[in-house]
Amino acid sequence: MDIRVTGFLVEDGQVLLLDQDTDGLRKWSLPGGRVEEGEPLADALVREMREETGIDVEVVRLLYVCDHIIPEKGLHVVHMTFEVRKVGGTLGKISEGIDTRPIRGVEFVKTEDLSQLGFSERFAQLVEGGFPGAGSYMGPKSAIGL
Repeated sequence: MDIRVTGFLVEDGQVLLLDQDTDGLRKWSLPGGRVEEGEPLADALVREMREETGIDVEVVRLLYVCDHIIPEKGLHVVHMTFEVRKVGGTLGKISEGIDTRPIRGVEFVKTEDLSQLGFSERFAQLVEGGFPGAGSYMGPKSAIGL
């Protein structure tokens, strides 16, 4: 089982996203990545956010936990998404070669534009609603529209 952490950063009604291929059809994603063996969750998220976006963050609160299970591949990934707050850094200062999927860019996107970037209506509703039920286990990744 792998554990992945992702960061949800909103500034002025805009969500920070990576222009980066996902497992599906979406070409945009929340920044984050795999937690290394023995690495605390918050440390992993701070590291991933710095590597992928150039921004230094602090973890604010857990938004949701969900599973991504693909039995035929023997894959089980636990996704944990946290709200984060910017505390420094330079947007776009990406650590090259860190990710297996190249990052084409990083930018803030209006929440109403999420569906145009391949995010589901369900995910957009959660964002607009401030993630009601924050801190909950949401079940499969599809339950949050990803």
